[in-house]
Order: sequence, then structure tokens, then C-alpha cells
Amino acid sequence: MVDSLRAAVVGTGLIGGSILLRLRERGIDVAGWDPDAGTRAEGRARGVTFPDTLAGAVRGRDVVFLCGPLSSLPETLRTVGGLTGPDCVLTDVGSTKGGIATYAAGHGLTGRFVPGHPMAGTERAGLTAASPALFDGAAWVLCPTAAGLDRFRTLAALLVDVFGARIVPLDPDAHDAAAALASHLPHLLAGALAATVAEADLRDAALGLAAGSFRDGTRVVGTPAARTVDMLLNNRDQVLAQLDRVRGLLDRYAAALRGGDAAALADLQQRARGLRLALLDRELPAAAPRTFPRALPRDGEPEGAARGAEADGELAYLLSLGAAGGYLTGCAVTDATVTYAAHVPAAPG
Repeated sequence: MVDSLRAAVVGTGLIGGSILLRLRERGIDVAGWDPDAGTRAEGRARGVTFPDTLAGAVRGRDVVFLCGPLSSLPETLRTVGGLTGPDCVLTDVGSTKGGIATYAAGHGLTGRFVPGHPMAGTERAGLTAASPALFDGAAWVLCPTAAGLDRFRTLAALLVDVFGARIVPLDPDAHDAAAALASHLPHLLAGALAATVAEADLRDAALGLAAGSFRDGTRVVGTPAARTVDMLLNNRDQVLAQLDRVRGLLDRYAAALRGGDAAALADLQQRARGLRLALLDRELPAAAPRTFPRALPRDGEPEGAARGAEADGELAYLLSLGAAGGYLTGCAVTDATVTYAAHVPAAPG
């Protein structure tokens, strides 16, 4: 499938550019498009096909990655959906999924659009910062639906094979809640830390003492501000809910400090340290492969449609796997079956 695949990437900043370069590195016929003429010229200088029009980039493609600014993705999805054929798989890389999934459903695109979010990046931006190795071993969220299971399978297999990614299947709302904790809140907290130092009387003295903890704790503040603001506003409810939890914990730290309660401080720090060590030591064992009958469309149904109990069991397995912290490392499809290779967290104890 990969050898004959024709792909396109719309929006070629850090993420889109990295997708584009990896596809080209693997010998895939890929075209890029960006609204910025300078970026298109840079892409051509790097030997990548960059038509001047969006239509010229996406027409006749088998899969299109939508990688522009988060707030632009719904309209880009609608436009690209109209420029591509019914068999073209569409996916995005936005850091929130609920809004774009709802938009796709409202515009009849659920059967061919698979919301996605690669959990990778740097504080740098633009095609010049892109790297074809950016997604090696990264978690890449995909949000499957019963109507788009065949498209999900195609995309999951592609992302594993070409990008070496770990596929995390999640419900869009579950993704947004988890991403608020794992990605969006860290941007906000890093900004608060850096802003506090920026406004301090001893700003320069603090910078003179800053070492690894401050550099690591503020690294993501190097992300362009507009991109961070777009992310936070598009997941506002979830970020605010988690921010309330942080305030509660900070109040507990403050109370323990005021009271000189070393035991309470140690308990808070030990729990936090335990999570950090769990992250660093996290290795998920391989599970037994799971095989499902491949749900095929009835006469008159669109290609890729799935239905009834044939799809329900597969979809339930996928969403429960992601919610439990697991991921896919393979998806093999035949005319009659689909088989998933997965890794799941070991049972406690």
C-alpha cells in the first residue's frame, strides 16, 4: 500500500513539514501546500512538490494531512473534503479533537475523516525546523468511529509503518481531557513560571542562577505565543478544570509551608516523584493480538462504512485500549478480518 500511496500535506510548519519530509524520505509520492508563498518556495528548494494552489496539491491523493493552525482546521477540512474524492482519507494534527470531530459529523465527513494528534514537537516553528525523525516512537492519537473504521485501519497501519509511531485510539472528549493534563497545562504553568521571573526585581540575578530545572521547566514557553493561545482557547473548559486542581494543590503546598509541616510537604513531593519515575520507567508489555471480523458495507453504503455488532466490538476494544494508557503497534487487514498488535499497562502489583 505504501509504495503506491499518493499523499498531501496542507500546512507545512513544524508538524506538517516533518510529516512531509518523512513521507518523502520513505519514497512516497507527496505534495505539500502552504498559504505562505515563501514556505512553498522553501519546500521546492528542498526538492518537494509544492503546487501554488490547494486544489493542485490535494486532488487525486489517497490521504491528506491537515496541519494548519488549530482554529483554521474546520474550514480547511470542509474545503479539502470538497476537493478530494470519497476514497481519500483525511486526518488532522490539531491538539484538540472534540470541536473538529463535531464539525466533521455536521458536514457528513465522519466516514472519511479520522481526527488525529501526534504527541511530538519542539519549541521551534516553521518548515526550516521540521525533521523527518520527529515522530519516531511518538504517541499519535487517532479517534476512530464506527462509520470510519476502515479509514482508521488504513491510517493506523500507515503511521506505524512509515512514522514508527505508537497509535493511541481515543474518544475525542477523552483526548481533550488527557491532553489538557499532559500537554496544555504544562504550557500554561511554564508560562506562569517564566512570567513570574520576568516581573521579579531580581530577574537578572535569577537568570544568572538558572540551571537545568528552570530551563526544563520553561522550555515550552519558546513555542510561538499565538500557537499556544490557540491551543489553550480551543480546550478552554478542560484546561480551566485542571487549573482549578493545580490551584488546590498549590494551596496545600502553601499551607504546609506556612505551618512548617515537613511531613505534608514530603508526602506531596513523594507522590509527585512517584509519577515522574513511573513516566521514566514506563514500559508496556505486548498483549496477545486481537482479531475482529472486518465489517463490510451493505449495498448502497459508502466504502469504509461499518455497522452493528461487527463494528461495536472492535470500536469498544480500541477506545478502551487508549483510555487504559495502551497503544497499537500494528494493524493487519484482510478481506475478512482485522488484527491489532497492542501494548497495554501491566496490572498493578
